[in-house]
Amino acid sequence: MFSVLRVALAAVVVNVMTLLPLMAQTQAETLEDIRQDILALSEIMQELRSELLTTGNSGVSQDSVGTVLQRLNILEAELSAALGMVETLEFRIVQIADDAARRIGDLEFRLTELEGGDTGSLGTTVPLGGESSVSSDAQELATDEKRSFDTAVALYDDGSFQASAEQFAIFVTNYPGGPLTSEAQYRRGLALSGLQDWGAAARSYLDSFSGAPDGEFAAASLYELAVSLGALGQKDQACLTLDEIGIRYTDADGELTGKIATQKQTLACP
Repeated sequence: MFSVLRVALAAVVVNVMTLLPLMAQTQAETLEDIRQDILALSEIMQELRSELLTTGNSGVSQDSVGTVLQRLNILEAELSAALGMVETLEFRIVQIADDAARRIGDLEFRLTELEGGDTGSLGTTVPLGGESSVSSDAQELATDEKRSFDTAVALYDDGSFQASAEQFAIFVTNYPGGPLTSEAQYRRGLALSGLQDWGAAARSYLDSFSGAPDGEFAAASLYELAVSLGALGQKDQACLTLDEIGIRYTDADGELTGKIATQKQTLACP
């Protein structure tokens, strides 16, 4: 029985020591999974405690029981602290996601107003951070999908902004949720910006960002969204959006950082 106790204690120690580093990494395991692991370990430790306190049942000498119980107390305190960190992280993540969803919803409302649309028809903003339904095996581009995307890019490069914007719109309709969808929405925004159709451009940039807030074009989409909002006379929203880039993407490259600083000067942001 004592060997079983040592194995269980070793497992508890390993899990506690590896728990916090795992929290800081991107893992398939969710915070809820980690919470359940901690609770399961706590239950095991309670069972071990009960066995230790049952005379003659644990297989541990009475002289050693006090020392083992003391170690169990320390481990339980560490598990409790780890559980607290998980709950704090969950709370912060929910707050961030809710705040971002509210901001996107507000921007969609303002853009719909500027476009003269029906704001009453707007639905609930899709929460950020939802799991993609597209599997990794489905990320390989089909020939037709790539050809359609390349055609829209070529039209833009030739200066045919209207045709490019239309082609990108067709692409997004035909291939929603694909690996190039976010980039297509971003590039459609660039084409619309070339036409100075700032309202439609802002909408496209917003769709690009909200569809992939951690994607390759997320920071650039927010920047172009800010530029479009500025052109629409929405200075306050434009400045807030520029500030959001610095908060969300602390590793933004120097070129984008410089463009943000210049745009803030142009808009006379506080």
